[in-house]
Amino acid sequence: MAAGERLTTTVSTKGQVILPKAIRQRRNWATGTRLVVEDTPEGVLLKAAPVFAPTRPEDVAGMLAYRGRPKTIEEMDAAITAEVRRRRARGRS
Repeated sequence: MAAGERLTTTVSTKGQVILPKAIRQRRNWATGTRLVVEDTPEGVLLKAAPVFAPTRPEDVAGMLAYRGRPKTIEEMDAAITAEVRRRRARGRS
C-alpha cells in the first residue's frame, strides 16, 4: 500500500474499527498497541500512545540528588568496569 492511498473500513455496533493490515504493519502496530485518538477538523487522527508520560527534566532532576563528595572519573570508570565484569561473569554461569 502506498502512502496516501485511501482504504475504507466499517465501524461495528460496538464502535470498533478494523485498521487495514498494511497500515498496522507499516506503523508496527501489533495487537494491544495503545493509540491516542484525536478529533480534528479534517477527521479522526490515530497516533501510537507514548510509552512513558511526558516528563520535563526539572520534574525529575531532584531524583538524581547525590549527597557526598563528587566521584572522580577514575572512580566512575572503575565502577563501570566492575559492573561489566559482573554481568559477563553472570552470563557465563
